[in-house]
Amino acid sequence: MSGPRASGVFTALRTQLQEAATEFAGGPDALEGILLGMVDDVDRAVREPLEIFPVCHHSPASALAMARRLREKQPKVVYLELCEDMAPLLTELRNCRLPVAVQAFAGDIDGFPQEWAPLSVVAPITEASAEYQAIAYALDTPGVELVLVDRSSDHVFQWNDTAQTDDGSAGAEEAPKSEEAALHGEAVGVEIGDLRPRFAELEEHLLRHGKVRHWSEWWHQYVEVPLGDSDHDTYRQVMFLIGSLFRRLAPGDGDRVRVDEDRERYMWTRMREHMAATGTDPEDCLYVCGAFHAASRVEEFGMDGRPSSFTISPRTATTWQYGLIPSSHAAIEAQFGLAPGSVSIAATQWQKSLKRTRVRPYRLEGQAGARTSRAKKALPAAAPAAQQPATDRLSGFLQQPPVLDGLDEAELLGWSVDIVRAARRNGYLASTADAIAVFETSILLAGMRDRARPTPYDFQDAAVTCIEKDRVPGRRDVRRLVEIMMGGDRIGQVGYEALPPLARDVYDRLEPLGLKLQQRGVQRALLDIAGRPELGACSDVLWMLRRLMPAAAARPIMGERRLGERSIQESWDLALGTHQRALIELGYEGVSIEQVLEQRLRREAYGPRATTAGVLAAVEDALLYLRSGRLADELGTRALKVLSAERTVDGAPEVLRRARTLLAYYRTSRPELPAWIESFVKAGYAHYCTLLPTAFRDEDATVGQVAAMLGFLFSMESLALSLGCDRTQLELAVAQSHPEDPSKTALLWAAQVQLGTLSRAELRDRCDALLDNPLVVPSYPRYLNGFVHALEPVPGLADVVVEAVSKAFGRLPDTVLLPWLPLLITTLRKGAADLAPLLIREAGRVFPGRLPALDTWVPPWRMPQLEDPFAASRSRHTATTAVPAPRGAALLAAHPAACDAVAELLGCEDGWQQHGPSALPPGGAGAALLAAYPAACEAVAGLLGCDGDWGTVAGPFPSGATLVVRRPATSQSLEALLARP
Repeated sequence: MSGPRASGVFTALRTQLQEAATEFAGGPDALEGILLGMVDDVDRAVREPLEIFPVCHHSPASALAMARRLREKQPKVVYLELCEDMAPLLTELRNCRLPVAVQAFAGDIDGFPQEWAPLSVVAPITEASAEYQAIAYALDTPGVELVLVDRSSDHVFQWNDTAQTDDGSAGAEEAPKSEEAALHGEAVGVEIGDLRPRFAELEEHLLRHGKVRHWSEWWHQYVEVPLGDSDHDTYRQVMFLIGSLFRRLAPGDGDRVRVDEDRERYMWTRMREHMAATGTDPEDCLYVCGAFHAASRVEEFGMDGRPSSFTISPRTATTWQYGLIPSSHAAIEAQFGLAPGSVSIAATQWQKSLKRTRVRPYRLEGQAGARTSRAKKALPAAAPAAQQPATDRLSGFLQQPPVLDGLDEAELLGWSVDIVRAARRNGYLASTADAIAVFETSILLAGMRDRARPTPYDFQDAAVTCIEKDRVPGRRDVRRLVEIMMGGDRIGQVGYEALPPLARDVYDRLEPLGLKLQQRGVQRALLDIAGRPELGACSDVLWMLRRLMPAAAARPIMGERRLGERSIQESWDLALGTHQRALIELGYEGVSIEQVLEQRLRREAYGPRATTAGVLAAVEDALLYLRSGRLADELGTRALKVLSAERTVDGAPEVLRRARTLLAYYRTSRPELPAWIESFVKAGYAHYCTLLPTAFRDEDATVGQVAAMLGFLFSMESLALSLGCDRTQLELAVAQSHPEDPSKTALLWAAQVQLGTLSRAELRDRCDALLDNPLVVPSYPRYLNGFVHALEPVPGLADVVVEAVSKAFGRLPDTVLLPWLPLLITTLRKGAADLAPLLIREAGRVFPGRLPALDTWVPPWRMPQLEDPFAASRSRHTATTAVPAPRGAALLAAHPAACDAVAELLGCEDGWQQHGPSALPPGGAGAALLAAYPAACEAVAGLLGCDGDWGTVAGPFPSGATLVVRRPATSQSLEALLARP
């Protein structure tokens, strides 16, 4: 923009830079163009009728210069580089303790990719910042208008395709080390006055020749300190020059440059629109923006800028929520790539500058910690004094030698004593000699870096060198102790009046606890619900907060909440003040926590990635926290649909656990089961029967998942059959299963035992065959893994599993057992840790409890098996001889009193009969009953599907034996029916 528009103010500076470029580069080249272009940028910005005030974010020098200029100029309109849709929130800053951040939040997005959700934009504000001075001046001064002119929050994501970084938020120089560094979450940061070189080589050059470690230290040494006491014109011209330098040496990132230029076009367009609509004179306005944007070269720059084809795109249909969230120095440093401790040092520098210069800063009325000031007077109606013509202050600033502050021994000595005291409190073996060493080393490091007065960064390096040992004895190292000593990580707080309705409602409902919940830190809450029933409502709120907020915000110490159970006493550790940001963001989703919880449960149940287990968890939470049967029934119906659409068994264990819990709750709390859970059991029974053969063969399906399927089928079988399911479907599914994995094979055997197609004796024989086969012994632990998992669907096999393990230890030689033992332990620990207690209890029941008894102990599986008393009735041949008396007859004769008591209890008045066939009536008592009522026997036979004819009795039989002889088919069907579990 040089040429006819260039003024003669900087002619001497242009000549000097042109001569320097010719001397160093050997002739006119690109270097001359860069140097002269920088002067042209400064000249153009200085001559602009609308006064541009360049700033750097969180810079005490910028804040000091801003406070001075506002009192001198008294502008009527302040244009501020901040998202225009955040304007209504700025008045709530007076209800907060800085630092805080203005936030725009969108949970439900429309017009952006769903993987970006939720969207969040934050603009942190500290007291030591120029933008806060402008905001406080405009809001507390009558007749002053504050206009935000930067792009909206919606355009932030429209113009950033990556939606990851903005304005220097690419990453901090060091990773965050505390939760305070994550107060902004994953939000995109909007800086006012982003000023950092984007050319990596340039930043490296500045750091190397400035003898500093990071950019924050360079800025403090070479910009903050020199500009701290400079006049207004010098400050503006230097900041314009720095902004132009970084802009002209920025890398050729086309997307980044396009976004920067579009933002500048956006801001100048908004300012011209506002002045045209209100008729405001540019002389009465002040434009506060970053120095990088102040040196803009777009055509729309300035009041005389040429309009172009640039148009502001409309916003998307995304609904944005706005609020204030607490911020901290560490959060600002982590989000915007500043060195740890730099914002705290800047805050300390701000306080020192105010004492030194006696400048009276602006603070919002009612701000926490602010002094009560007299009422502000309205601005005078007369126009401000004419602006003085610009003069060249840049040449003198660049030519003057650096001002070397004298050594402040008292300040440095106080720092040295304080850091040693802090190091002692944190476990370091520091002494007075260390304080002297830190003092001398600070002076030495400052001298090596060409400065007479040690900066806080020099002192920090000296303290680390002299005090830091080979390890950190406490939570904080010396570098962190220096940061705390220099000002600490100041954490802001949003006041009650500035909170969203949900957050205020939470604090109001928890007021009976008698705690100051807005304070940071952990507080213990004791709830005697039995003695004070009104605390039950507080308990409900705390459990919902436990479900919605981070775990550390509300952590139960005593008490739990389960379906059908209520605690009479509870104890909580509450840190709502520490997690105030999370509570505020809940307010963006609804007006009450019940509404937010219901919305989240619906979102989890109806989301594209919803699973049956997840929907059942939502049903359980609806009953547990909201006690809403309506919502539970709705979500349960959704679980039925999700189950029908699933084709995998990944969530089978969780489905089994939650289905059992819900079924037990409904059975004990309602007179009848809800329709949805009956349909769920029917659908689940058919669904898992269909998937069972595939799951047995699928390598991706684990043995635990298949065991959970069988557990669902067997535990829900009685209910499913009563609802109309067919057991034949399960029998066919098991018959069609042919697993190859040893663990699944053992699981299949257990299922066959449960169904009655495999006897326990045959199962024991198969286990013995496995141990007898040398080729199978190495894989025997996997069979045991399957048997242990089988305890989920068939818990009655615990004795068989104990027997299988005991036989392995008893029969295998040490050469086989010792290498095989670690595999067994790891297999059981990894695959069946939850079922091990059941196995241990069974082992404790089988094995002797005392060591001396072990010598004479005989395992149950080695004891002779007693004859089955019902073996005759299970025979396929008709008995033609007398059946011996039952085994219990001798026991009854030996203890008649017990039998008399049971008979009396049952109402039996018949006396004792003589034992033996002669004492029985002909054909037995049962035969007489059948002969008297043959129709009943025929009906039972028809029900059981028996078509055999009546037989003949060859002699007298005990009761029931006559039926076995005369109706053998009926007896066999009854036997099969009674053999089922």
